[in-house]
Amino acid sequence: MRDPDAFDAFYRETGERLLLQTYALTGDLTAARTAVRDSYIVAWHHWRKISQLDDPEAAVRPHAWRHAQRRHTARLWHRDKQIDPEVRATLDALATLTVLQRKALLLTQLADVSMPQMAREIGVPLEQAERELQSGAAQFALAREVAAGEIPLMLQGLAPIVSAVRFPRAPIVRRAGAARRRTHTTAGVVALVAAFLLSGSLITDATGVRPSLDFDRTGAAGPDRPQLGGGPPEVVLPPESLLTVAQASVGQERRSWTEGETTDNSEGTGMATLCQRERYADPRGRAALVRTFTAPRTQKRPPASVVQVAEASRSPKAAVAAYRTALGWYAGCRVERVQLLSTRRVEGVGDQAMLFTLRSWARPVETVTVGVARTGRYVTTISSRIRDDARPDVDAGGRLLGSAVSGLCALPEAGACTQRARLVPVPPLPVGRLPAMLAELDLPPVGGVDRPWAGTPPVRADENPAATRCESARFSGAFEGAKFSNTATRTFVIPKAGLPDRFGLTETVGALPLKRAGRFVEQIRTRLAACPDEDLGTDVTRVAHRDTATTDLSVWQLTTEISDSESVTYWMAVLRHGTAVAQLGFVPARGAQMADGTFVGLAERALDRLGRLPAPDRT
Repeated sequence: MRDPDAFDAFYRETGERLLLQTYALTGDLTAARTAVRDSYIVAWHHWRKISQLDDPEAAVRPHAWRHAQRRHTARLWHRDKQIDPEVRATLDALATLTVLQRKALLLTQLADVSMPQMAREIGVPLEQAERELQSGAAQFALAREVAAGEIPLMLQGLAPIVSAVRFPRAPIVRRAGAARRRTHTTAGVVALVAAFLLSGSLITDATGVRPSLDFDRTGAAGPDRPQLGGGPPEVVLPPESLLTVAQASVGQERRSWTEGETTDNSEGTGMATLCQRERYADPRGRAALVRTFTAPRTQKRPPASVVQVAEASRSPKAAVAAYRTALGWYAGCRVERVQLLSTRRVEGVGDQAMLFTLRSWARPVETVTVGVARTGRYVTTISSRIRDDARPDVDAGGRLLGSAVSGLCALPEAGACTQRARLVPVPPLPVGRLPAMLAELDLPPVGGVDRPWAGTPPVRADENPAATRCESARFSGAFEGAKFSNTATRTFVIPKAGLPDRFGLTETVGALPLKRAGRFVEQIRTRLAACPDEDLGTDVTRVAHRDTATTDLSVWQLTTEISDSESVTYWMAVLRHGTAVAQLGFVPARGAQMADGTFVGLAERALDRLGRLPAPDRT
């Protein structure tokens, strides 16, 4: 039995305090008022459970904060000429903090919670929560130009603003909550009934907008909050559809995992995952949710994290476009010093699914497994990060992506669910101006160098910078009477690294009729084999070789004397994929070498991409 008297007393006692906290979090009084009222409507809906908690306010606050952040626009207090300068200064100081720092500060200064409870509410380990609080308090005090002991006084200075806000009477809130409860169905329901009070009457909006007592229904989007769907967002992504802690820790169950915030990604930069380029893959989508999970460092294991991003599009067709956009972010990652290690198609998961393994070589080194999947009109991305260069568990990544799709495929207009995730290695997806050639994200790091690779734009291969003096291969003109076509060459260097001019990586590609392409590769192999006898100053060692009916790959290490006291060691590969041929050359420098076996792996990647070169022109 729900006790209305107990709820009314709770509402009267906590409402203004919660509004103060929410206003301090966002600086947007309208968004804070609407979110707080909505949170009490939801609280009455679940009052049987909430009333049994030791701290019911702690159950209502996350809902209010989450929805206030979703609604608010940036620095609205600057538009209000009547606002007190001291209040404006306090809100400006709060705006300099990160969301975690702001929440930690407000929970301890305005909510009077313990440190462990504060850490649980912001979703991070206690040690990190303490650091966030210390950093936030120090930065706020500096921005406000006060001592740390004066912070509570500064925050309480916001109280007169919220004390003037008129709340609806408790019975009205309960009526709205009762209406919500009547129209709220079981898991999988995606539309919520919105309750608006006009002149004391309850009006139900059938568009699926969540209950609100606000009269402002413009749904205006601010500069930092793109409006999903072009109007009030339809609630089609219940938080229950996202991963749980148990699911997120798949493959690492023995670690201590913590669930962090669940937001709609409307705050901050919106870049929830490595390589992400825009806040949403579908900027016209209907809803979006982001949930984070973290595992702290242990004696034997580095820290790890999992992020799930889920988006709901207007239709399956729009979701296909969003899925392709998301794939492009990771297949063509533009973050410096990030290397694409592998690409796999995930069968048996949703309607479409891919898994990427990337490594960020910027310190600290991180290995990231990113899965992207679509089911019907829903797209989800799972990013798992570990803080080292250990070999990632891609099978666990496939299972994790499958679990994410299982949570979404029960929703309306979803598509296929998860059967059994099967990972199929595939060539990297096409990127760049010429997808048949290597890109910066394919290149491995060079020992002793911590700067990124940079490539020149592909140009027609009138010259072949990848050639050696052993074979002097040309990709222009004709070979055995057939003209080369679709030729291109490009060079990669590492600018501002203090390396000699000869350092660099060069690739040249072109197309010949099938049989001539095979003979072109064989001619280079023959000349390389004969080179040590014809050029006594050059040593040639073949380190890799394979050929099939459709592909060829050979890699050599060459050492050439350039004087009595100096020699140069470099690497060269010749490749064929059907009618496409390529030559790859790498000249290292002292202290700037690739690790053993790395150049062979790079040649394999070049062969994977080479298959996208168009067939030769007919002559």
